Amino acid sequence: MSTVLVPLAHGCEELEAVTVIDLLRRAGVSVTVAGLEAGPVTASRGVVLLPETTLNDILDQDFDMVVLPGGLGGAQRLEADRRIAALLRRMAEQGRFVAAICAAPRVLVSAGLLKDREATAYPGILDDQPEIRLSSAAVVRDGTFITSRGPGTAIDFTLSLIEILCGHEQRDTVEKALQRS
Repeated sequence: MSTVLVPLAHGCEELEAVTVIDLLRRAGVSVTVAGLEAGPVTASRGVVLLPETTLNDILDQDFDMVVLPGGLGGAQRLEADRRIAALLRRMAEQGRFVAAICAAPRVLVSAGLLKDREATAYPGILDDQPEIRLSSAAVVRDGTFITSRGPGTAIDFTLSLIEILCGHEQRDTVEKALQRS
């Protein structure tokens, strides 16, 4: 079974966080939701999310993928946390998957991981990064890095993650149950 870490910070985008957690679990992925600190996380629109654990409690664990939800406030808090940067660099060095949506690709930039790569993000978030090949696509994969634009692309983003972790058939099964068409 694939394992994914979703770190949550105050100000995260709740639609992105919950979509990622929910759809990955529907696909049978083991998802660990960790707060930067103990206690509830207040998301960008006031929704209160309750992480299962803290980042400190799981830092020594191995995961197949780390997924960073966006939301400007949450992304700024993730970006300022040295533990997150170290975790992302370790994941990249090990050839594991790192995914970020909305404002969170900026965290990957700060960790030094998107130089000379193709990526996407919420409009304006990566515009000052000439070393990135900026795309307007909803979801971009460049090697083990997956990025996406924002709340409206959260389902497509997560379905892409499911395909990477579980295969095309599992992605199709989850998408069919969503009744998107």
